[in-house]
Amino acid sequence: MKKAIAIVLILWCIPISALGEERYPKRGWIPEPNPMANLHAPVGGEISVFLGQYPKSLNYYLDASTQTAQVFGSLFEALLSMNPVTMEYEPALAERCIISKDKRTFTFFLNPNAKWSDGTPVSAHDVRWTFDAIMDPKNLTGPHKIDMERFDPPMVVDDLTIVFKAKDVHWKNLGAAGSFFILSRQMYEKKDFNKINFEFPVVSGPYGLETIREGLSVTLKRRQDWWNRSDIRSKGLGNFARIRFKFFAESENAFEVFKKGQIDLFPVYTSRLWVNETRGDRFSNHWIVKQKVVNSNPIGFQGFAMNMRKPPFDDLKVRKAMAFLLDREKMNATLMYNQYFLHRSYFEDLYDSENPCPNPMIRFDKNQARALLREAGWLTDPETGFLVKNGKRFSFKFLTRDASSEKFLSIFAEDLKDVGIELVIDRKDWAAWAQDMDQFNYQMTWAAWGAGVFKDPEGMWSSKEADRKGSSNITGLKNARVDALIEAQRPLFNVRERNAICREIDRILCEAFPYVLLWNINYTRLLYWNKFGTPSTVLPKYGDESSAYWYWWADPDSAADLKDAVEAGLMLPPREPLIRFDALFSNTPN
Repeated sequence: MKKAIAIVLILWCIPISALGEERYPKRGWIPEPNPMANLHAPVGGEISVFLGQYPKSLNYYLDASTQTAQVFGSLFEALLSMNPVTMEYEPALAERCIISKDKRTFTFFLNPNAKWSDGTPVSAHDVRWTFDAIMDPKNLTGPHKIDMERFDPPMVVDDLTIVFKAKDVHWKNLGAAGSFFILSRQMYEKKDFNKINFEFPVVSGPYGLETIREGLSVTLKRRQDWWNRSDIRSKGLGNFARIRFKFFAESENAFEVFKKGQIDLFPVYTSRLWVNETRGDRFSNHWIVKQKVVNSNPIGFQGFAMNMRKPPFDDLKVRKAMAFLLDREKMNATLMYNQYFLHRSYFEDLYDSENPCPNPMIRFDKNQARALLREAGWLTDPETGFLVKNGKRFSFKFLTRDASSEKFLSIFAEDLKDVGIELVIDRKDWAAWAQDMDQFNYQMTWAAWGAGVFKDPEGMWSSKEADRKGSSNITGLKNARVDALIEAQRPLFNVRERNAICREIDRILCEAFPYVLLWNINYTRLLYWNKFGTPSTVLPKYGDESSAYWYWWADPDSAADLKDAVEAGLMLPPREPLIRFDALFSNTPN
């Protein structure tokens, strides 16, 4: 399944060392080339990418999805950026930051060269306006309010200086203040923020919106006049003159278009496509490259989210029974060719040989499910065979947005039916699904979440987020012990200590069953036409397929060779099918 929602972008994570400094970047800091970029990459050409279903908005503050994040992050910038290898903060719109000794006050000094695309300077007033827009109660910016509400409204000292003062010490405060995307006050302040969805005439980032074909595609054009183009850290990044994002309701339809050469890059989230549909001349002749990339990209989780705010999933025994009724082993074997590992954690990458996962693996077991349902008061009606409680039949709706999920749901529905439960599929498009999720208007749905290198459990698991519309706590979990642990990790700057707390939270979550956990993979599966230049590692250390837009380049020689090979039916030299970042990074040239 395609990752549906981005709970945490990597830019919202913070290294331990950053908060130990009174001045950021450190005195004597010298900008160096991006260690993952090819400084000699040519600029030009384009890349066409499948980006899932058409989003409800391109405003990341209103639609915190991976699709929107990828577009929005190309148009707008934050005060700070981050080194892709060291994870240390570096200047972006702000050229430096001073942090008070008590780690509560952050003074940012904006780069006087930073300009909007209309030529006006980026100012501290833009930063303050964006903060206020996020925090405005009438604006549907729920997930983004979490970090911002840790601060008093920032104080504008002058056009280029702004001060954030945190209410409490938190390891994430510098990241919260320095890593939210800044919008132009002059351009957007007179608009209804909740209606700023697809028009962004003024941007600060390396790309601008060129064309939008509603429901079909979004094209970004590289800005030659981007204010930070000459920075050495920008060399070799954003090499494509155009990035075309194409949207399809069904990934299978996108795959057919990809095979015709009308899409260049196709990340694969469906095992059947990866195993069975990558055959024929295009693949055997290496016109299309098929690669697995293993790096340190954080592992998220996916599962069937259950709305705990109302029956029947407000009952722990019912939720636990749902987990026993999902035959994950069968689905993995018959539908996914055993390509996946089965989840038993919400923080899979926090476990290793030093910290083995203590959570039990939940196996398919109808007997245990039936026993739990009886204990919950659900009894079989001998006339209909359905489970009944207080005169009401056990029937629920599964809100879905993707036809490809229905083959999984059909297996689940059959096993539910066998114990007397009716599953009704409620299928909607992405925008309608997202709107229902913002309002928590669902009973059960399939949700897939990304992850950050540094874990912040607050947005998804804090009780106060359970009632905030549009929040990431879609299940409505409220747990006093989890809340206490979230509070305990806030002032800790030691990653090991925070990870230990997250592991304790994980144990509580696995006992509470807010999701029926599913499965995942710990690598990225890529298909792309053999006409691009790439770093030897293909993707950076913590990157997924979206990194290709920034680190790859159009290679005219490869494109010509591909064209000749296709016309003559000839074979191209193969590319390495398995890429391991750790084995290759030291050999990556700049």
